Amino acid sequence: MVEVIIALLVIFGVGYLIYKKYNATIALAVGGILLLIAAAVLGHPILPEDSTTGIAFLDVFKAIELSFIKNLGNIGLTIMTLFGFSSYMNLIGANEVTVDVMTKPLGKIKSKYVLIPVIFLLGNLLSLVVPSASSLAVLLMATLYPVLTKVGVTPLAAGAVIATTATIMPTPLGADNVLAAETFGMNIMDYVIAHAKVSIPALLIMAVAHYFWQKYLDRKESEDIKIDESKLAKLNKELPPKYYAILPILPLILVLFFNLVMKDVKIGLVSIAFISLIVAVIVELIRKRDCVKVTNDINEFFKGMGNGLAMVVTLLVAASLLVDGLKALGIVDMITNSVQNLQGAGTILMLAFSGITFIIGLISGGGLSVFYASVGMIPGLAAAVNVSGPMIALPMQMVANLVRSISPVAACIIVVCSITGTSPMKIVKRTSVPVMAGVVAVLILSVVLL
Repeated sequence: MVEVIIALLVIFGVGYLIYKKYNATIALAVGGILLLIAAAVLGHPILPEDSTTGIAFLDVFKAIELSFIKNLGNIGLTIMTLFGFSSYMNLIGANEVTVDVMTKPLGKIKSKYVLIPVIFLLGNLLSLVVPSASSLAVLLMATLYPVLTKVGVTPLAAGAVIATTATIMPTPLGADNVLAAETFGMNIMDYVIAHAKVSIPALLIMAVAHYFWQKYLDRKESEDIKIDESKLAKLNKELPPKYYAILPILPLILVLFFNLVMKDVKIGLVSIAFISLIVAVIVELIRKRDCVKVTNDINEFFKGMGNGLAMVVTLLVAASLLVDGLKALGIVDMITNSVQNLQGAGTILMLAFSGITFIIGLISGGGLSVFYASVGMIPGLAAAVNVSGPMIALPMQMVANLVRSISPVAACIIVVCSITGTSPMKIVKRTSVPVMAGVVAVLILSVVLL
């Protein structure tokens, strides 16, 4: 009973710190360390016998070391490499070319309400190239906002569509998908296929909801909004050649090729990212014919890897510590034993994990920290109630990405509001129905299909 009280107090404290805008990594790490210390005080073993230092309190620090070693391995290196490649694509202008090539045909669509679901789906597709929701929002406000308003789409409707573009695209290059696949011992493409079964129908439902909801609100309310062009992304006047558009999606092409065509070839995402990087560097050398500049630019790849370490991998380490603390206190075993004989336990667990993620994501602007903190517990819980791990993890993961677009403090909402000069609640009103339609679709489809 003491263990449960301590665990609840720590988890509540971590949630409160995240709500108060403390760094999620630090909040999770502090919570994990407190749980490990509590386990040591109460006489629970923190580490297995073959890993222990022999002194319980020193095992707390050994647990931190082991968490870094585990997360800096395959998962961490993969995430860091993908971050590095994305950063290099930004530097050489390839991402802007991809956006430009994919958005140019939209000018031919004259029906403003047909354009809304089309741009929503296209924006989600572009999130494969620009994974950051806020960065994508800035880029699309500069490129797609004028296209939308030119055909008569209201500023609020245009802003709402752009604020919901980075949501639940099934991609083998996403950090959350890489982590989940590794956690469940699945091939990345198998996990992404399971993801796609749920996310693609959900995205189509959201696109339809956008069409009707924006049309309905446009009839009810209208507002003259002037965009603040000084806050738009500073796009390059002279973009690289059109063939650069293939470079940002080259890793995705190679992943699909090796997993669907050359199945006998065993190659991981890190190798694929380096192949793609070398191809991009060769293209840059042929085009610019300046070895010094091109080789110096490669340093951006390693800076991007550092950003991946700071933004995601350290969050994984902190989340791992929290899970280790809960395991050391015996909380995970208690939960497992309590749900084993429950009727419909898999659905209950799915709704519980997704609900907590939704609430914390709504008040903090992002729910992925909850997903990272919880995914390590899911394989054991799923096995105990005889359901697949993805049935619990996938809805939680998708809700974490969806809820961002209805949180008034989320970066993507703030970006759109700052450029359009409107209040976050007006944009959230516009995004609420499509996002909630997506959340409901994700939960139902997960139960039915997974």
